Amino acid sequence: MLLALENVSKKYGAEDHIYPLSFSLIPGTINVLLGTTRAGKTTLMRLMAGLDRPTTGHVIADGRDVTGVSVRHRDLAMVYQQFINYPSFTVFENIASPLRIKRVPEAEIKKRVHDMAERLHITPYLQRSPAELSGGQQQRTALARALIKDAGLLLLDEPLVNLDYKLREELRRELTELFSEGRTTVVYATTEPLEALQLGGHVAVLHEGRLLQSGPTVDVFNAPISIQAARTFSDPPINLMSASINGDGTAHLDGDLAIHLNPEQLQRASGHKQVRLGLRAHSLRLAARYPDDVAIDAQVDLSEISGSETYIHVHRGPIALVAQLPGVHDLEIGSHCSMYCRPGDLFLFAEDGALLFAPTHLPAGA
Repeated sequence: MLLALENVSKKYGAEDHIYPLSFSLIPGTINVLLGTTRAGKTTLMRLMAGLDRPTTGHVIADGRDVTGVSVRHRDLAMVYQQFINYPSFTVFENIASPLRIKRVPEAEIKKRVHDMAERLHITPYLQRSPAELSGGQQQRTALARALIKDAGLLLLDEPLVNLDYKLREELRRELTELFSEGRTTVVYATTEPLEALQLGGHVAVLHEGRLLQSGPTVDVFNAPISIQAARTFSDPPINLMSASINGDGTAHLDGDLAIHLNPEQLQRASGHKQVRLGLRAHSLRLAARYPDDVAIDAQVDLSEISGSETYIHVHRGPIALVAQLPGVHDLEIGSHCSMYCRPGDLFLFAEDGALLFAPTHLPAGA
């Protein structure tokens, strides 16, 4: 399905939930809605589904204006973060329910339900009730019921958020494989930048009801159009540092800390004496690796060990930084260390937050 939003907005009373925005879903692929809580993701999905009518604007599906058309008359399916199954039905009947509504012949229902259950690894549970299933099995059942409709549009509102990490990773891989067939246009809402990158496809970055940026997911991650887009699409949040650019091509930060910018950075920053430097957490290291590495001497505020990674929080005067380091690093709070980065890994933003320069080669990850 080709679905487009044209100057769509939504108010509840006097409160704006969605400010006027326009964008089109890319058919046959995953379209990710990325944003923090209250960014407007669920409201936008409800407008796409026809559960709510926009305050202004139009919703166009395959060239037809469906603004105000009931969800019952839309070719779509939806799965919420709070998975919903019919408690009095078996797993088989839960999955079969959309087909029974369409009066599909019984033999076809049986075949399609078993095929879908096999794809989502819930065949052994078809005769159980939802109450007898684990959280992951219940979510698979809800997904199977949505997928079996073979709708032109599938809306997934943070469908994995209530599952544990291992189940989320497993189901995300399975969903990515299912969606790779390209038969359905998928909209997937998430608060997690890493999940957006793993899903791929296209992304719309939202903040407080506003569309900040949209495009191919990797392109948007590599070149966020503004500081707010970079903050939304970075976990940990992107490090930001105020700097002044002198005539010698050097960005001066706190005290005697200075970073020599490359010619392309200087060209993009031409006319801007004050800038904000952005540096993603994975671009910081505890040891020099390249000849042009810059050392930032700092004091350790916190060392968080998270599985195979460590998040080191440091400060140098008014500059606060977070480094995302592979491996385990147990740095003592209050101790001094040097963080290293390449000047070429720095983003440059204008004082109003607009992107001036984005690195052309970035390591993978969020």
